[in-house]
Amino acid sequence: MKCKIRKWKLSDAKDLAKALSNRKVQDNLRDGLPYPYLEQDANDYISSMLSANENDTFAFAITLDDKAIGSIGVFRQQNIHRQTAEMGYYIAEEYWGKGFMTEAVKQICEYVFEHSDIIRIYAEPFSCNMGSCRVLEKAGFQYEGTLRSNAIKNGKVMDMKMYSLLREEE
Repeated sequence: MKCKIRKWKLSDAKDLAKALSNRKVQDNLRDGLPYPYLEQDANDYISSMLSANENDTFAFAITLDDKAIGSIGVFRQQNIHRQTAEMGYYIAEEYWGKGFMTEAVKQICEYVFEHSDIIRIYAEPFSCNMGSCRVLEKAGFQYEGTLRSNAIKNGKVMDMKMYSLLREEE
């Protein structure tokens, strides 16, 4: 079974809310998401992604049989980094370890490099999130180094790892 990425639909809100109302998922993401994550929160997010500038924000649902099981986005940076973009993603816990996220990462990188002038996509998972690090490695990203004491999550100082994929490597 293969996952696909596609533009968000407002009808994805219920599935998105279910995936994000899980502490294990949220513990691997940046702060700022409400908990529990309600369907209205999901509607607001989906609406904002659908109205975002399509040259700066590449935001997709990760789907299996057209059901949203996760989220993936690539976000253009500014100024001297204007051709660089940061990638973020998550998938519902029941789909962890099945190869779906690696497939989604490959799909979005291919899409961004084909449809924009972005030359570098990077991601910064927490160093303790071995699953996310492995996803990036399997998708062809290069490990660039550890960002020491780079974040505070749940009251704990965390290291992050820097990974990147360049257009010519894709």
